[in-house]
Amino acid sequence: MIGPARTDTSVVGRWWWTVDWWTIAAIAVLMVIGIVLVMAASPPVATRIGLPPFHFAQRQAMFLAPALVVIAGVSMLGPQGVRRLAIAGFGVAVVLAIATLVFGDPVNGARRWIHVGGVLVQPSEILKPTFAVISAVMLAAYQRTGDKKMGLASLGLLAFVLMLLAAQPDYGMATVVAAVWFTQFFIAGMPLRWVAAAGAAGAGLLTMAYVFVPHVASRIDRFLNPASGDNYQVETALNAFATGGALGRGPGEGVVKSVLPDAHTDFIFAVAGEEFGMVAGLLIVAAFAFVILRGFTRLLHEGNYFIVLAAGGLLAQFGLQAFVNMGVNLRLLPAKGMTLPFISYGGSSILALALGMGMVLALTRRRSTTAQTRWMLDGGAQPSEAKA
Repeated sequence: MIGPARTDTSVVGRWWWTVDWWTIAAIAVLMVIGIVLVMAASPPVATRIGLPPFHFAQRQAMFLAPALVVIAGVSMLGPQGVRRLAIAGFGVAVVLAIATLVFGDPVNGARRWIHVGGVLVQPSEILKPTFAVISAVMLAAYQRTGDKKMGLASLGLLAFVLMLLAAQPDYGMATVVAAVWFTQFFIAGMPLRWVAAAGAAGAGLLTMAYVFVPHVASRIDRFLNPASGDNYQVETALNAFATGGALGRGPGEGVVKSVLPDAHTDFIFAVAGEEFGMVAGLLIVAAFAFVILRGFTRLLHEGNYFIVLAAGGLLAQFGLQAFVNMGVNLRLLPAKGMTLPFISYGGSSILALALGMGMVLALTRRRSTTAQTRWMLDGGAQPSEAKA
C-alpha cells in the first residue's frame, strides 16, 4: 500500500499502518451507494416542496466531506482520546437535547431538531455513539473492580437518556439506545439475575408504551394486523421490491420515489430494490455485514474491556440501525422512521455515524504490546497479544 514508511513514527504514520483499511473501504462503498440512491430518490421529493431537483443530493455530497474528515480525525485517537471526546460530545448533546425540548422546531408533534448557528441539528443522533462509549467506561470499571455501583451508574445514565428521548418523543431512538446498552451489559458479564431484570424492565416499558402511547400502539397494531389501519407507505415499499425483481427496473425508472414522501430517507432501501433490484439490495446488506463482522473479528483477541465494550456497542448500534431501516422497508418490523446508515439523506445522521465509526476505527487499530499496556488505564484488565 502506498503511504508513509513503516519507520514513520508520526501520528499519521502510525495511523496509516494500524487502521483497518478494509473497514474504511466498506464505509466508502456505503457512502457512494448513498450518493447514487439519494440522486435517484430525492428529485421528486424536492420538486414537490418547491426546491431544485438535486437539492438533497447536493447537500448530501456537501455533508460527506466533513464526515470523511471526522472519520479520519477521530480514528487517529487512542482509547483515552476516544473516551474524552465521548464525554465532551455527550455533554454538548445533552445540553442541546434539553434546549430542543424548549426551543426546537415541532414536526408532527415531536421536538427533535434545533437550529444551531443556522444549521438544523438533531442532538439525539450525537447522544447515541457518545452514550455507548461512556456506558462502556462504567461497565469496564465494573469488570476491573467488581464495584456494582458502576453498573448501577450505567443503568442510571441509561434511564436519564431514555427520559430525554421520551420527552421529545422519539421512542424508536430510545429502543435502539436501550438495546445497545443491553448488549454491552450482557458482554460485560453481569450476573444473570441482573440481565433477567433488565430484560423484564424493557418488556415492561414496551408494554407501558403500547398501553399509554396511542402512536406506539397504532404502529404495533398495524404491523400485527395490516388491515387495522393505514399501511400505505409500507405496502408501497413492498410493491417496489416486487416490481424491481432481481435486477431492477433500471436507474431513474422507479415510481416509488414519486409517491412516498420519505423516499430519500426512511424508504431509500425500497428505491434501491425497485431501480437496481434484489442484487443491489443484497450488496447493501453485505456491506453492512462486512463492517460489523470485520469489527467484531478485530476484537476477538482484545484484552482491554473498555475497548471491547465501546467498540462492541458502537458496532451493535450501527448494525441495529441498518436492520431496523431495512426491516421496516420489508415489513419485518413495525413502522419506524430511522435512516439507513451512510445511505439515507440527513446531515446530522451522517456526521453522527462518522463520529461513531471513527471511534470504532480508533479502538480497533492494531497496537503493540507496549502501547496496549499503556492503554490499560482506559479500562482494560490485561494487555492483548502483540499484533503486527
